[in-house]
Amino acid sequence: MPQFAALVKQNSPAVVNISTKQSISPAEMLPNASPSPESDELFDELMKRLFERDGSSGGKPFDFDSNSRGSGFVYSSDGYIVTNHHVVIDADEIKVRFTDGRELPAQLVGSDERTDVALLKVAATDLPVLRMGTSAPLEVGEWVLAIGSPFGFDHSATAGIVSAKGRSLPDENYVPFIQTDVAINPGNSGGPLFNLDGEVVGINSQIYSRSGGFMGVSFAIPIDLAQDVIEQLKSKGAVSRAWVGVYVQAIDANLAQSFKMSKPEGALVAQVMKDGPAARALNLGDVILSFDGKPVTNAAALPPIVGNTAIGKKVVIEILREGKRKTVTMTVTELPNSPKAVASTHSPVAAPVAGTLGMKLSDTEAGVWVDEVIGEPARSAGIAIGDTIRQLDGQTVTSVAGLQAIAIELDVGKTVAVLVNREGSARFLPMKIEANARE
Repeated sequence: MPQFAALVKQNSPAVVNISTKQSISPAEMLPNASPSPESDELFDELMKRLFERDGSSGGKPFDFDSNSRGSGFVYSSDGYIVTNHHVVIDADEIKVRFTDGRELPAQLVGSDERTDVALLKVAATDLPVLRMGTSAPLEVGEWVLAIGSPFGFDHSATAGIVSAKGRSLPDENYVPFIQTDVAINPGNSGGPLFNLDGEVVGINSQIYSRSGGFMGVSFAIPIDLAQDVIEQLKSKGAVSRAWVGVYVQAIDANLAQSFKMSKPEGALVAQVMKDGPAARALNLGDVILSFDGKPVTNAAALPPIVGNTAIGKKVVIEILREGKRKTVTMTVTELPNSPKAVASTHSPVAAPVAGTLGMKLSDTEAGVWVDEVIGEPARSAGIAIGDTIRQLDGQTVTSVAGLQAIAIELDVGKTVAVLVNREGSARFLPMKIEANARE
């Protein structure tokens, strides 16, 4: 077993506890505290007086304080501190406490929600600094150690191994997380993850839990990704990153079969933004195999590659289109703050039609709307009420009649891809055609 004592002793002075305070108005605490006919009148009157105090009644407005705790580490000796975005977001007051007992106020230099990285600054010099390593050489099974403040217990050390690399989490597409079995709990967020050489290889960020506490699965932001974000926050207080203007999804064995692929690989283009940089280069149903010379093994691999590409760079993209490999070129641009997805709307122009691939459908201005799922193969494919069908077997669908014409020509037993728009996001679903289900 490895010995961690020297590593902890050497690095603990540069690991800090971070506490924040946020003012919460009474209206935010009880937004529905207005009187109602069904509730107790005396209680309503008391709540009204409590939450609507102002100068006219002789009282003064007041706020409640919400406190939270996290961890961080010294990035540079002149007072820059790294932590998580979610630790300090919306904080009115931030304090940093060191192992020697000093507690200093901190200013937020900048924060990046997409990577969950934030940079703070305290008025101090000659601070102990951690050594930055690299996350790329990490191997599954390698020992790692975390130092942080779980539940407010300062400078607690926990150890484990790397469980996996390149993990993609929901709504966290820009981070290929390092998964570990290091015990991480509330309060560890923002603290460093070390290799056995005492180098920072990650920033502890999230846990997977059904209980709210540690259950053997935790996630850290790779330091290779975080350092670029930190340097941008340090120089300009914000992060600029490139984008392609597409939404991609993973490819499983069934989708691979429907796209005539020998095995699942690459990132499947499910939506192309109308005004995005890829509008003229990529099509729905393209499978991205490499981007700017870097292999795209799966959908989770693409966002970090794109995000680290220089804005304005012309890149070559290798794709699979209609079963054939080809290359396209495009120039990446800066990611807008809020790229808009295409929303589905339901304005029926005809009564629903039953019996088409196990669905009741109706024509709308946005496409073919799924009013009801009544059988197979739609049910097994995962189609849901409210989906808008845009493609079937690679052919564009604009009406129920058009969908029926495509469906009747499909071979029984064939697996085809169905492109649907669901709650503003597009995705492909594999559908296996069964006998008597095409009409």
